[in-house]
Amino acid sequence: MEDEVRLSAELAKSLSASGYAVDEAANGERADHLVHTETYDAIVLDLGLPRVDGLTLLRRWREAGFAMPVLILTARGSWHEKVTGIDGGADDYVAKPFRVEEILARLRALLRRAHGQAQPELRHGAVSLDARTARVTLSGVPVKLTSHEYRVLAYLMHRGSRIVSRTELSEHIYALDLDRDSNTVEVFVARLRRKLGATSIETVRGLGYRMGPPL
Repeated sequence: MEDEVRLSAELAKSLSASGYAVDEAANGERADHLVHTETYDAIVLDLGLPRVDGLTLLRRWREAGFAMPVLILTARGSWHEKVTGIDGGADDYVAKPFRVEEILARLRALLRRAHGQAQPELRHGAVSLDARTARVTLSGVPVKLTSHEYRVLAYLMHRGSRIVSRTELSEHIYALDLDRDSNTVEVFVARLRRKLGATSIETVRGLGYRMGPPL
């Protein structure tokens, strides 16, 4: 959620290249609409948004019960402004100018903590996923995945034994401006099973999917 067009495009491009589905908002009204109509794993929020500023949005979301991690990104870099932002409900704070690599690293840390993961590398039995490099291995052997296969696997691994519906998966692997078809999730799951093992992902009939028993 950033009103500087070039900066927003750069962030979206880098996040997409790192395996994330990305939605963009250039003003506070659009940002607020997205949060109330979509489900997000994390938000990068500029405080200086037009129409409704970022801090007002953040406080509004927290009061409404939205618990997604929020990384504040702004030109306001003094210590008291950082304190105000964090006390307002932010989980982390980066002042401009910045390196995109730092934003990516901080988002990875926020996502790990949000799902109770302490290590930077996710493991489930013989399957290992390193979000820093988007690298997946099976018993130490690299496995080549498409971007959507990677997103499905990463989402399921972050959630461990929790059942995830097809609709929830499709909402998190496709950006808002793409045609979302929950039926294609079955295709990606089938491909992952071929590459990682037939029992790597379990189907819970009528409910969705979860990672299978660790081998």
